[in-house]
Amino acid sequence: MQKQELRIVLQQVIYKVINPVVRFLVRIGFTPNAVTTVGLALNMGVAVIFVMGAEEGNRGDLSYVGWAGALTLFAGLFDMLDGQVARLGNMSSSFGALYDSVLDRYSELVMFLGICYYLIGHHYFLSSLFAFVALIGSMMVSYIRARAEGLGVECKGGLMQRPERVVLVGVSAIACGITSYYIGGNYKLFVPGIPFHVFETISVFTIPITVMAVLTNITAINRLRDAKRALDKKEFNK
Repeated sequence: MQKQELRIVLQQVIYKVINPVVRFLVRIGFTPNAVTTVGLALNMGVAVIFVMGAEEGNRGDLSYVGWAGALTLFAGLFDMLDGQVARLGNMSSSFGALYDSVLDRYSELVMFLGICYYLIGHHYFLSSLFAFVALIGSMMVSYIRARAEGLGVECKGGLMQRPERVVLVGVSAIACGITSYYIGGNYKLFVPGIPFHVFETISVFTIPITVMAVLTNITAINRLRDAKRALDKKEFNK
């Protein structure tokens, strides 16, 4: 099964689970834009947790990371809820689609602001750099698609689209918090002959962020190449 087909199947399964919630939201008068706004507010909450972790927590207290990850996944549900509320409630609109895209970008920017603040606050400077690179890649993945579609070509392929990014950040943050509970937040793994540690507890969170930094930018470059081919073909067929 192709990645896109698997993605569609998973979406349909999730829709069946969340549709009762969606119908309830429609009944009580929630609009798609209201759901999108709640999603942004929750992502602001994620950033607040990370900032609190930097200001009030110590380097070995990774519980803030775990709770931020849980809220990230919860906020991510609203990315699906707003679209379903629009469809099942017959409230789809062009402005609603624009509003959704704009607030998704704000949500991601705010979330990464919190992550970078936390990592810098606890002196994980290299990891904060990778988090910023991941943010750049995330923005470019979305921007290239939007710009290509504005020029009349479809550009949706590649890894690390927004759902994958939300899941990766959320799951890795939760796993980091759980790991710190069992082995401690200051755990470091040393290998004989190497003068520095090769792994520490925070790595459960920062390694996936580093992977995201690489894959998002690869996705952006591949989308740019795909868009060029589609635009060249479009120009040739004129």
